[in-house]
Amino acid sequence: MTAIPKRQQNRIEREKRILRAALKVFSETGYSGANMDSVAFEAGLSKPTLYQYFESKEALFSAMMLDERDRMIDVFQHPSHEGVVRDLLSFAWDYADTVLRPDMLSLARLIIGEVQRFPEIGRAYQEVGPDRLLSGIMTYLDGQRRHSRLEFEDTELAAEDLWGLILSAPRTKALYMPDRQPTRAELARYIHNGLRVFLKAYSTQPANDVAELDRLMDTQPSRQVEDDD
Repeated sequence: MTAIPKRQQNRIEREKRILRAALKVFSETGYSGANMDSVAFEAGLSKPTLYQYFESKEALFSAMMLDERDRMIDVFQHPSHEGVVRDLLSFAWDYADTVLRPDMLSLARLIIGEVQRFPEIGRAYQEVGPDRLLSGIMTYLDGQRRHSRLEFEDTELAAEDLWGLILSAPRTKALYMPDRQPTRAELARYIHNGLRVFLKAYSTQPANDVAELDRLMDTQPSRQVEDDD
């Protein structure tokens, strides 16, 4: 493996630092309240340096959301070779662990509160967040359909079913009740049930795939047990 030049490595690390700072600022102040000065301060950089990486607040917001999206669909972009059930389960947990983070929930609440006055904020959030995520899910599902592992007529509806089934209810509760976060056991219950329903509806081998899902859930106790800390 070719080593990354030190200069390039520093740039990558600095960009990661900027994106972390951006998420903190956006999640605390909302889109309309955030500005490049605040992000630069949070990242420990000068404003001119920040602009060397991102030309505007809009570009920074887009990059930040795409970074979060890439984490959620990494398993779909790089399948495990262990089968569709393993991939779907990995995605479900990565999705849950991302969208239920306090900073991501805070950002979503602030966006919801701003869209009435600033519809363009809602459109920007939708385009670079949920829409891009949905596109990634659709690409994976289409691939599984070509390999005769899944069967459906409308890829978009199948993708919408997937994320709706696994997390819609607990995420909605977490959005509107910030003091009531779901436990790991509760998330496992929703994920297990949602994937069972999805596989029964779309798998070409539903009985085998549901059995595989049940086995995987039984062998992942750490995913299902709430931390006592």
